[in-house]
Amino acid sequence: MSHKNNNLFEKFSDWATKFTGSSYAFIGAVLVVVLWAASGPVFKYSETWQLVINTGTTIITFLMVFLIQKAQNKDSKAIQIKLNELLAANEKASNRIVDIEDLTEKELDQLHCYYEKLSDFAEEDEDIHTSHSIDAAKRNQHYKHDFFKRKHEEWLQKQTQKKESK
Repeated sequence: MSHKNNNLFEKFSDWATKFTGSSYAFIGAVLVVVLWAASGPVFKYSETWQLVINTGTTIITFLMVFLIQKAQNKDSKAIQIKLNELLAANEKASNRIVDIEDLTEKELDQLHCYYEKLSDFAEEDEDIHTSHSIDAAKRNQHYKHDFFKRKHEEWLQKQTQKKESK
């Protein structure tokens, strides 16, 4: 398929996607069904009369599945590019997740678990901006744990000193 034909197909599919999602297409579909139903008595509700609507809707549904999938693929690609741009522009974001849509389902599940752990650590922090990786979050948690442990030990020493001075 040449570039010109591909461009023509692209333009047609974009137009068809926009049109079929419009109010005009819906009104047209309703009119077709109303006209078909109104023609029932004329054709004595024959099998051919029923076959016309069944065949027509089946063909339209078949074609719409591919049109919808093409539109979804295009939208998904555009969203992925926008997200990649946001990741690239944010100095604190990990560039490792650019183009993760190409990973396998198993790899995506592993990444999901990683971010769940990161979220668990972030929930324990007062400031959600303090950690940017699981390693940083663990270090931060260990630091906080050590800090509070020292504070607790200092408090216990003061309590012991108070008791001894009495």
